[in-house]
Amino acid sequence: MDSDWYAWHADYDDPDSPLSHRLAEVRRLIGAALDQAPTGPLRAVSLCAGQGRDLIPVLAEHPRGVDVTARLVELDPRNADLAAEAVRAAGLTRVEVVRDDAARTDVWADLVPADIVLVCGLFGNMTDADVRAVVRHCRQLCATGGTVVWTRHRGAPDLVPTICDWFAEEDFTLLSLTGPAMSSAVGAHRLTGRPHPLPSGVTMFEFVR
Repeated sequence: MDSDWYAWHADYDDPDSPLSHRLAEVRRLIGAALDQAPTGPLRAVSLCAGQGRDLIPVLAEHPRGVDVTARLVELDPRNADLAAEAVRAAGLTRVEVVRDDAARTDVWADLVPADIVLVCGLFGNMTDADVRAVVRHCRQLCATGGTVVWTRHRGAPDLVPTICDWFAEEDFTLLSLTGPAMSSAVGAHRLTGRPHPLPSGVTMFEFVR
């Protein structure tokens, strides 16, 4: 049965839920990436952005938010509508919400490489082979010196250490990683190498539930 990604967001309304704790850490890392970003225009992309609860509030409050051109891509129309409403309410005129399949490379072609790449809520919903593929694609989505923020549950077998190894193989440096006490790991990696070209017409991953 397919997951109801609209209902999935309900746990955000419980401040004590693991999902809320994960969200707080993701927001912290987005803020840190903005703090450390070079002066001038910035780009951000959010894959499977849901209702945009991670990126939108940070851009609305952070001094560098006005410098960011961002695209949030979400397939569920209910989530996409709520994200778009939040963007309008925040007055973020350089942020767009696109209802589409975030796995399609063509959705990102005109906005990458980006300074912030959000891959949150994805890695627990695909095969290990697709996780590896997405990490490889992050080398195409992220600019040199840019930050990828990602999440993955710690359920057995814990893939988090392997994901970190995969990022290292793609010339990313670990900036931050939550400990095993959190049920969902939140990590941030910075690309120290040069981005690779993003191919057209490629599907980067497929959700298995």
